Amino acid sequence: MNVETVMEELETLGKERMKKMYMSNGAHEPLFGVATGAMKPMVKTIKINQPLAEELYATGNYDAMYFAGVIADPKAMTESDYDRWMDAAYFYMLSDYVVSVTLSESDIAQEVADKWIASGDELRMSAGWSCYCWLLGSRKDVEFSESKMSDMLDFVENTIHDSPERTKSAMNNFVYTVGTSYLPLHEKAVETAKAIGVVEIKKDNKKSSFINVGENIDKMVDKGKIGFKRRHVRC
Repeated sequence: MNVETVMEELETLGKERMKKMYMSNGAHEPLFGVATGAMKPMVKTIKINQPLAEELYATGNYDAMYFAGVIADPKAMTESDYDRWMDAAYFYMLSDYVVSVTLSESDIAQEVADKWIASGDELRMSAGWSCYCWLLGSRKDVEFSESKMSDMLDFVENTIHDSPERTKSAMNNFVYTVGTSYLPLHEKAVETAKAIGVVEIKKDNKKSSFINVGENIDKMVDKGKIGFKRRHVRC
């Protein structure tokens, strides 16, 4: 399949209801409104195809950009490639669920994520913290520096309430993921969550949401799911 046939197929899979939902979360035209599950037959046909992924991502169409992340070859992408994708990621569903997910399957994930976290740019920071969530939730604990993860928890505790809104959300998710998926610092994540307390996430044209990450970790404890790891990050 080439870019034209993929775009045609995506258009036929589009649903107005999904389109409205994506737009309510920040997507804008062009987009078709394709449910992620509806893309799976195409993924099985195409599998991994980095050149096609680049063409699709460059269309600016949200559905095509999402699909690009699914068929991309993470290890073939360089730091400049990921930065270029981030430049085009105009809202969090692209930064956190396309670019950071793709990055998390690369060998340079932590290196790039660290730079994004330190960038001062809201969506890059959000993508960096999100990348660590995908990493911690799928890779073995021994692949991470315990002292580094501990320092990151300290950083979240000291800065989360003054951070940009999307970054707040990703930081919350980081504490949750450390607490549920990274056993060496489970207890510290619980204490960090208590210190943070309730975090308000303000949203444009919507009511604020209030997150108590400690309660969410407790639910996973009650379910006996501490140490949970995903088998796959991408669809």
